[in-house]
Amino acid sequence: MNTPKELRYSEEHEWVKVEGEKVRIGITDFAQSELGDIVFVELPEVGDEVKADEPFGSVESVKTVSELYAPISGKVVEINEDLDDSPEYVNESPYEKAWMIVVEPANVADVENLMTAEQYEEMTNED
Repeated sequence: MNTPKELRYSEEHEWVKVEGEKVRIGITDFAQSELGDIVFVELPEVGDEVKADEPFGSVESVKTVSELYAPISGKVVEINEDLDDSPEYVNESPYEKAWMIVVEPANVADVENLMTAEQYEEMTNED
């Protein structure tokens, strides 16, 4: 399993990358491997507010539909429109091509409350 050390992780299997005053969010390699082949991704609109631990969209795989949970609160400033035509990016490249949204967080320090790569690996190894 690929768990980049520079990212932070939520218990719901989202990753967060801090980029100055914004954060980029996607789902982890572990999550995509559990879901199977992704066939559709539903994301919020630019300008929408997301709240920590609440759904902001969903991914549909051949097995199931899973909600995406915001790891941090804030305003959506960018969405990955490539996922409309290429949902398979989630399986192929969960950390590069398949980022989902960019958020201006209400408080960027909230990222510090998320798990480190080591903590996330510990959690997923227990599952």
